[in-house]
Amino acid sequence: MKDPGASFPVSKCQVPRACGVFIIVEMLFSSSLLAIVGDGEQPSLSPRRLCLFNTVTGVALEELNFLTSILAVRMNKKRLIVILQEKTFVYDINSLKILDTIDTVPNPKGLCAFSPSLDGSFLALPASTTKGSLLVYNVSDLCLHCEIDAHRSPLAVLSLSSGGTHIATASEQGTMIRVHLVSDATKSYSFRRGSYSSNIFSLSFAPAAELPDILLATSSSGSVHVFSLGSPPNQRSSGLLGSIKVPHTINDALDPAQHCILHHAVPAGVRRATISMITYGGYFLEYGYNVNHQNKSSWTLEREFNLLAAETSSLP
Repeated sequence: MKDPGASFPVSKCQVPRACGVFIIVEMLFSSSLLAIVGDGEQPSLSPRRLCLFNTVTGVALEELNFLTSILAVRMNKKRLIVILQEKTFVYDINSLKILDTIDTVPNPKGLCAFSPSLDGSFLALPASTTKGSLLVYNVSDLCLHCEIDAHRSPLAVLSLSSGGTHIATASEQGTMIRVHLVSDATKSYSFRRGSYSSNIFSLSFAPAAELPDILLATSSSGSVHVFSLGSPPNQRSSGLLGSIKVPHTINDALDPAQHCILHHAVPAGVRRATISMITYGGYFLEYGYNVNHQNKSSWTLEREFNLLAAETSSLP
């Protein structure tokens, strides 16, 4: 999602390097700095080499080489994060001085979440290969912040809000999505995506300007789910049940599950939002999400752009 009033011009620049395929292209916000990693078809495009590239000058600023393949890259204005299968490196993005090396559990998918905010610059990584626990690091102070046990099954996806206040997770089972407060590692929301297993592809919070009160989820079911975090979580019923420790399945039944699927209902209080997504077919889609004074919602496809066709048409 992006800010409602922000423009989203679609433009294209070409990286003048050897022809080949890039498996990672990460941009520092909307700046000219790109971090790119090749797929290994050619020696110059090794998956173990990270290139920092300036799209304005067309100059490769720096190259970093690693012993194993790079699985993910994240950046903000102070930190560069490089994820390998069993190690994570934290760099000062200005000097490229290595600040910390984090040993991790085997992480072949390169799962991670990073908040770009300088005030709450947190990095989340899987803490186990057998259950859905994660470690949250403060990469500004270079220390472990907390550990969160979110799911019984291994993690499939995790996402931090842009301000670093909330973290959303889903397991490989894909039926539940949980949201924790990063400050004290407490669970705030638990949403049921569906009763059958599904692969969760992505989780995304609304930008900080709108507060992290909307969470989007996409999955192999083909639906886009919108969850509302705008209202405080419901309290559990009083009595004995509310005072004893119960299994996750019972907790989930008592937690709020206010959510809607694309083209349906509405998180209360949201008047205007813009939701942007890219499909597997190479389409950029931009939906307008509106709520009128009667709290009735509507979804409108406002823009559709074929990224692959744009690339093809630009070729001589």
